[in-house]
Amino acid sequence: MTRSDLRIGMVGLGALGLPMAINLNRAGYRLQVHTRSRQAEQNPGLHGALRCSNPADAARGVDLLMLCVSDDQAVNTVLFGANGAIETLQPGCVVIDCSTITPANSIAAAERLAIGKIDYIDAPLTGGTEGARAGTLTVLVGGQDTVLQRARPVLDVIGGTIHHFGPVGSGQQVKAVNQVLVAGTYAAVAEAMALGQRLNLPMDAVVDALRSGAAGSWALDHRAKAMLNRDYPLGFRLALHHKDLSIALNAARETDLHLPVTQLVQQMEADLMASGHEDQDVSCLRQWLK
Repeated sequence: MTRSDLRIGMVGLGALGLPMAINLNRAGYRLQVHTRSRQAEQNPGLHGALRCSNPADAARGVDLLMLCVSDDQAVNTVLFGANGAIETLQPGCVVIDCSTITPANSIAAAERLAIGKIDYIDAPLTGGTEGARAGTLTVLVGGQDTVLQRARPVLDVIGGTIHHFGPVGSGQQVKAVNQVLVAGTYAAVAEAMALGQRLNLPMDAVVDALRSGAAGSWALDHRAKAMLNRDYPLGFRLALHHKDLSIALNAARETDLHLPVTQLVQQMEADLMASGHEDQDVSCLRQWLK
């Protein structure tokens, strides 16, 4: 089938979902979209896409349904709630769940969809809004290889690299590992920027010097300037990362593993959320170090 033959449903047009949908639209796929607020459906980049009033309408007649929503409850509502996608999904359709949720919820969703002969892969993402706009996200997949191959042409549009780790739920497990790394690196960059500023160093020059050495990281490259300027353009919401760390910490507890650094960062995030920073980028961790 050509791109013009495939029909894709997209539910969730947030910071990642909207640029992903725009890239799919530009690639020539027949797209039908829905998001809870309905506002992003009117984005000029989605010209020609069919705007749908609920998930059931977005899933009607599609070959693949892509989700990019906030948490377990949102995924379950989109798929199985009132006017949920399960009402209209056809046997043989593939659900590509790009949300970050618990592995157990991914497994349960896949089992419930399988009753109707609907396939499911979990495909959480990393790479931030920059990667979503550029179509270079890293896609972390759990599910059957045959299902991934059917989804791959779509994933190739939104992702620079696609990695398959095993059965449904394994993509979410890898995303939990990713979020632990994000927690540590963002917090370390925040502390480093705070120390450099207290020492009155020329911080732009410091960052340029350090990014190519052992301290180099995505967070240093992409978020150090925001921390220095105390300006946090949204890449990934603090509240969502805080939720993701709960998933990672629960997984650690289930394997009798203590993650003290991750626990500390989650508490820092909780403090910031209590002060009204929940909708800012994770880089606002710098604000904790006043």
